[in-house]
Amino acid sequence: MVDYVEIDGSMGEGGGQILRYSLALSAVLLKPVRIYNIRVKRSNPGLRPQHLTGVRALAAITGAELKGASVGSLEIWFRPRHRRGGYYRFDIGTAGSVTLVIQAILPALLFADRDSIIEIIGGTDVNWSPLVDYMRYVFLPMLKRFGVDAELEVKRRGHYPRGGGHVVLRVKRLTKHLNPVNIVERGEIVEIRGRSHCVRLPSHVAVRQAHSAEKIIFEKLGIRPSIEIEYYERGRDPHLGPGSGIVLYALCKNSILGADSLGARGKPAEKVGEEAARKLLEELRSGMALDSHMGDMVIPYISLANGRSCIGVSKLTLHTLTAIMVTRKFLPELDFRIDGDEGEPATICIKGLGL
Repeated sequence: MVDYVEIDGSMGEGGGQILRYSLALSAVLLKPVRIYNIRVKRSNPGLRPQHLTGVRALAAITGAELKGASVGSLEIWFRPRHRRGGYYRFDIGTAGSVTLVIQAILPALLFADRDSIIEIIGGTDVNWSPLVDYMRYVFLPMLKRFGVDAELEVKRRGHYPRGGGHVVLRVKRLTKHLNPVNIVERGEIVEIRGRSHCVRLPSHVAVRQAHSAEKIIFEKLGIRPSIEIEYYERGRDPHLGPGSGIVLYALCKNSILGADSLGARGKPAEKVGEEAARKLLEELRSGMALDSHMGDMVIPYISLANGRSCIGVSKLTLHTLTAIMVTRKFLPELDFRIDGDEGEPATICIKGLGL
């Protein structure tokens, strides 16, 4: 009889994050997992198309035996057999987030038998997930500290509701353990950069987003950000759109922190830029090395690294605590040391597995 790790999808923050981290750890450790009560507290409970794409992607990469993989399913069984890299193409079929699919599959690809090229079709810049530029300019550069060699190319952006975004993820397999990291404080701010984009919209939308963010950052920090403007001339715009957004990131002595904001119908471009700027200022205020989003996304990597890691997060979120809960289910021998309360700056230390 197969011994499955049992994960209650209603614990902690109770969303799709539990599914992603459970499957990622299952794929890396080759431990079968049963996940039940999937997103049971959400207004549209169970697997949605973007979650299903992540499930099927990992099943393809690991040759997994899979049960319960359908839209709306509240329970799945996932039994991985191997970790095989190479070329894969996954189409979410909606504006579901490609960045959340990447979050699920990247750990397994790092420990695969060969390098990988992954094409994903879906939403690159959508609500409730990191924007693709955050992944390019914050997430992947920070993972380099662990020895991760991966890059993300954006061939076409996709926004809600039409999607149609197209990204290519290239991943070099690890030839040794993940490195432990010790990054508690961010250190002084060296530079602030960003990227403001719009598709199927007038170019002034991206410009106004950027100017609004620049104004606030300069007023508060005395630093003038360098923000790239991305727009497309009418007749030469390959996107389905419309949509816009901005990502800001602070290059600090010890780390990179980011923040983003999306445009929406009836939402002034100035408001979009202001939101991103105020979010970044809030992330920087604590002096910690990692922003609140990176705090939960890095948990699998410090858990698998070869040695003791300590990280400082700007805010200890329920997402981060949930990621730790999931990891403890798979690796109960790991001892997470958390200094700080939920909603406040905190440090997290752990001696990783050394896979």
